[in-house]
Amino acid sequence: MKNTIIKRAKEGEFVLIAEIGVNYYDIAKKMNIPIIDAAKLMVREAKDAGIHAVKFQTYKAETLAAKKSPSYWDTSEETTTSQFELFKKFDSFSYNEYKELAEYCNELGIEFLSTAFDIESADYLNELMNVYKISSSDLNNLPFVEYQAKKGKPILLSVGASNEEEIDKTIHTIRKYNNEPIVLLHCVLEYPTPYEHANLNKIVSLKNKYQDLLIGYSDHTKPDEDADIIKTAYNLGAVVVEKHFTLDKTLPGNDHYHAMSPEDAKKIIKGIEFIEKIRGSYEIKCLETELAARKNARRSLVTACDIKKGEKITKDKLTFKRPGTGISPTDIMSVIGKVALSDISDDTILKYDMIE
Repeated sequence: MKNTIIKRAKEGEFVLIAEIGVNYYDIAKKMNIPIIDAAKLMVREAKDAGIHAVKFQTYKAETLAAKKSPSYWDTSEETTTSQFELFKKFDSFSYNEYKELAEYCNELGIEFLSTAFDIESADYLNELMNVYKISSSDLNNLPFVEYQAKKGKPILLSVGASNEEEIDKTIHTIRKYNNEPIVLLHCVLEYPTPYEHANLNKIVSLKNKYQDLLIGYSDHTKPDEDADIIKTAYNLGAVVVEKHFTLDKTLPGNDHYHAMSPEDAKKIIKGIEFIEKIRGSYEIKCLETELAARKNARRSLVTACDIKKGEKITKDKLTFKRPGTGISPTDIMSVIGKVALSDISDDTILKYDMIE
């Protein structure tokens, strides 16, 4: 299995995860192709866009939601008002289909994972992926968190709609059974999330409090023109970013209207690459590329008048001018009181071999 997410994240390299979820069902319907082919098409498009990993959602409606579970999404975009009814439309895949997808991802060189929403899928996905993803909705489902933690793999943990005490309790539960890396994903459970609700400063708070964990962001905003939401999240410390992915943002349905397209993904990756290019080093020192400017733009001690051989150097006989190839103004006290070894004309860059 290709291991990209944790490897890159531990090295501080940006990771973009395409949350395909169950969007391939609608793509299959639109294109009139088999559902598995639509899922593979979305994997291929994600890979071609430069995305590092693809994530699906594995569930059966019967084990996920009671038949009277109300909706919590924008019903003007997704008109289904029952969670059970919505999930039932997208739960036909089981082990064989996810195994086929995982093998296809390995062939393409993109990491596969899927969020397990029940014990059965948590078990059979174990052999297919390197990391477990626990959704915000299951953060307080500690028995299920414990079950997945015992698999002994790294965990991506979304912390949407949770408070600090709940997050601490969930991390504690994981750590009782699992010492693998944990990625905390800031997340807002609002579909879509208005830009003004993105609350990205929370990323900084998570990074400051949980310094031994990796920090990321699971985004539910609609893609903005310049990918500023994702770029800001990255600049604030989110090294792993998960965002819903579609091939057609105009499709009706729960996860298309706030998803990124392949073009959006390319824009995000290009933007992050530029940020990484300009960030540079944390080291406080003169850069190699600054050396020429440092030498020529700084100043040296320069004679302000003619100085005769044997004449004592006094402060009034000196000034400060570019370039910085002579004696630095910092060292002026080591020059005052010295004697000229030969005649020194006005406007001469002073050097130590001219005085004693």
